[in-house]
Amino acid sequence: MDAAILEKVNSWLNGNYDTATKDAIRNMQATQPDELADAFYRNLEFGTGGLRGIMGIGTNRVNKYTIGMATQGFANYLKKTYADKEIKVAIGHDSRNNSRFLAETTANVFAANGIKVFLFEALRPTPELSYAIRHLGCEGGVVCTASHNPKEYNGYKAYWNDGGQLVPPHDKNVIKEVEAITSVDEVKWEGGEANITLLGAEMDEAYINMVKELSVYPDVIAQQHDLKIVYTPIHGTGITMVPQVLKTFGFTNVTVVEEQSIPDGNFPTVVYPNPEESETMSIGLRKAKELDADILLGTDPDADRVGIGVKNHKGEWVLMNGNQTAVLAFAYMIEARKAKGIAAPNDMVISTIVTTQMINQVAKQNNVACYNVLTGFKWIAELIKEKEGKENYIIGGEESFGLMIGDRIRDKDAVSAVALMCEMAAYEKAKGRTLFDKMIELYMQYGFYYENLISITKKGMNGQKEIAAMMETYRQQPPATIDGSKVVELLDYELQTGKNLVTGESWKIELPKSNVLQFITEDGSKISARPSGTEPKIKFYFSVNTTLKDKAAFDEQYAALQEKVKRIIADMKLQ
Repeated sequence: MDAAILEKVNSWLNGNYDTATKDAIRNMQATQPDELADAFYRNLEFGTGGLRGIMGIGTNRVNKYTIGMATQGFANYLKKTYADKEIKVAIGHDSRNNSRFLAETTANVFAANGIKVFLFEALRPTPELSYAIRHLGCEGGVVCTASHNPKEYNGYKAYWNDGGQLVPPHDKNVIKEVEAITSVDEVKWEGGEANITLLGAEMDEAYINMVKELSVYPDVIAQQHDLKIVYTPIHGTGITMVPQVLKTFGFTNVTVVEEQSIPDGNFPTVVYPNPEESETMSIGLRKAKELDADILLGTDPDADRVGIGVKNHKGEWVLMNGNQTAVLAFAYMIEARKAKGIAAPNDMVISTIVTTQMINQVAKQNNVACYNVLTGFKWIAELIKEKEGKENYIIGGEESFGLMIGDRIRDKDAVSAVALMCEMAAYEKAKGRTLFDKMIELYMQYGFYYENLISITKKGMNGQKEIAAMMETYRQQPPATIDGSKVVELLDYELQTGKNLVTGESWKIELPKSNVLQFITEDGSKISARPSGTEPKIKFYFSVNTTLKDKAAFDEQYAALQEKVKRIIADMKLQ
């Protein structure tokens, strides 16, 4: 074993770690030396969003000690930032194995540092944690979750006082404080139990009431209260809130997918607990077909992502992608508020740079300001904060199945998204239409946009270097044409510059630095390249569009757009 790894292993065997941990290390030394090396070869990185990794013993795993050291670093930063006031934090967790234990560990460390802690009494959706931070006037918060990752994973997401995840300068400053904790002996593990208050029904009620206030057409729900809704929490936290919220909205015909209704960190019915995956939604789809439902909805383990299924124009059940879901939600919030006479002249919506441009068109044609930020809801939250008191935030979202409706939470919220999607389905049903019918109508009105995404992983030790070289080539030698259409713009978010490749004109991109490149072609196609910051993977996002003048042409045009993306991928030699 590498000497540096062995030194770390011995520091755990000789340090203040519990007996069970030391016994497990000795057992791995004897039976799984390679696994032991992987568990200790590096420290699990505290990134700008927090921690995420495989659970187990070692410095490269999520466990009591890595979580405790991260919390001590976060506590130290909070105490430096808010030196002259009482500091409060809220803590939540999802249904994953060990999430409760990790949340309690986090609470104990904060409390031992003299910080007042509000700990949810049991699992709750991540968005309720974001809401609680604002509702209780906290300076920060933590949720123990690994979102939609496989069952072996867990994680730790850190939040600031606005209920959003950490943004500059706090993200980097917290990382510095976390990295400064080099020993478990620096962690205050216990002694502040009196500082912990449990959160339960009272916070649930406040959150549910907040979501209820987002409803635009409660009278339509009253007429369509028996809308046939099928919902699956995919063994996650959504079961604690979604059925209650739908009941509060007035829906009376909700079927929960029984096989996936009980919170279970082993996620026994799925490979990935992610509503983006058709396999994950397959049990719900079967139930929706069986009941001849109007809409199917699924939420991930921490209930911040939502997937929906509807019947298409042929009566077949299909799953909508994240861009379609976002367009439906944005269009409803903009159009319904306008129709009801409650739209304000300073209304605004927020999308991200890799989400469909169709959202921009919906906003533009309705005279609503639309801003595009970097990927991640923390940037949406940051812009809301910047515009507070000047512009009226309505909805934000991105292509990865996330929506944030209203400004009283500052992270993606699948609970309110489920409720509003059901309200929208009821609104369309009252007109004798499905959500798919509405989607086609939107394509005719705002332009027919089609998006796709591929991920390329470069394996081996040189993977990251290969991806860096790929990005540098694109940066220095952008393609002249893509699928026969001239590349007219190059947007470089790392250099924060945009360039018109025809005229040579350039401009500054007023967003934080991010290693993303975008190529805009003469025919309106957009291709985005975005490497992962933590693994040897690069994502390519493709967006193409055309006009749809007749519903009868939908299938033909849809097939043509799909073929266009295939040609782009082939032309760029990505597959």
